[in-house]
Amino acid sequence: MPLVNGYTLLEIIQERKVIAGAFNTTNLETTVGILQAVEKTCIPTFIQVAPTNISLAGYDYLVDMVSRYAENMDTPVAMHLDHGKKFEDVKSAIRAGFTSVMIDGATFDFEKNIAFTKKAVDFAKAYGVPVEAELGAILGKEDDHVSEADSKTDPAQVKEFVERTGCDMLAISVGNVHGLEDKPKIDFDLLKEINEVSPVPLVIHGGSGIPDKHIQQMVNYNVTKINIASDLRQSYIRSVGKAYESNPNEANLIKVLQHAEDSVFETVYAKILSMNSVVQR
Repeated sequence: MPLVNGYTLLEIIQERKVIAGAFNTTNLETTVGILQAVEKTCIPTFIQVAPTNISLAGYDYLVDMVSRYAENMDTPVAMHLDHGKKFEDVKSAIRAGFTSVMIDGATFDFEKNIAFTKKAVDFAKAYGVPVEAELGAILGKEDDHVSEADSKTDPAQVKEFVERTGCDMLAISVGNVHGLEDKPKIDFDLLKEINEVSPVPLVIHGGSGIPDKHIQQMVNYNVTKINIASDLRQSYIRSVGKAYESNPNEANLIKVLQHAEDSVFETVYAKILSMNSVVQR
């Protein structure tokens, strides 16, 4: 089916009471590996890319690549912009055909974050595209950006932030971290408190390092989207590295990349199943 609008995907996710993985892609093999796994599990999903990775292909090419494969799928998929740190990121993604976007003003103070986020929301509304915002800075490495901040989301700010910005999803900081270099320590009491006051679904970044048993609990706290990136990239890189180690003279690029694609598929497939282990299929 064609790429679905992010609003539609959110409705499906909440109706089915599943957690959608949001899997980061950068190239063709990663994209195909992700989407094959999504189709096999039948769990609706976001496939996403951050502006830091756009330089490899460009917004238009990535949309074309994902949408071409999705046309022959039965499982709904939305194309999401991850960590748009500039208003121009949001504009470029939406105009290229992304069906969901994130604006990330978490490093700003509360009032500036609200103004920054609302500008993106106002633009996206004209295109009927939902916006994910972030409140609370998340520790760790996200692509090439290293954040030293570890400012957990303040529940007292959540309702006002959502109402004043009009955002549709809220990425929060409850002990989750980007990358695999730091260990997450999920504060479920804080997650529960935020859920009780949030008017919108919640998003958890840094899902690669969170134990499966903790992710499985998050559906009970209106967490509908969990971002996964590092696991996929490591599986791809390891596969290519093993090919070189086993034969430094290897020249069959198709074989090497096919194994990398298969590795991504296996990683995503296992992750989706573990995230939704209690879901009846």
